[in-house]
Amino acid sequence: MNQKYEECIKACMECLKACNTCFDACLREDDVKMMVDCIRLDRACADACAFAIQAITSNSPFVKEICQLCAEICERCGEECAKHEHDHCQRCAESCRKCAVACRQMSA
Repeated sequence: MNQKYEECIKACMECLKACNTCFDACLREDDVKMMVDCIRLDRACADACAFAIQAITSNSPFVKEICQLCAEICERCGEECAKHEHDHCQRCAESCRKCAVACRQMSA
């Protein structure tokens, strides 16, 4: 596998972990209702990252399209997480931004 693939897989794995951590931490926040959009996007983003990893590692003919979608979802999740001051949200936002860049490079 080439370097671009390896970098994207690594970014997706890190993002998946950050989103799962953020999701779990958001559920334990005092005002869970305020975190609903963050929680939903964390789930969608983690799922998209897992799908992108599967597509890349199985050499799917749809890698570009899947990575494009993953980048879009990561961007939305990152934007939402960045709105919240919690450390887990800020770490997730950063991870989402990095993953979006890596996925965009795969879809180019």
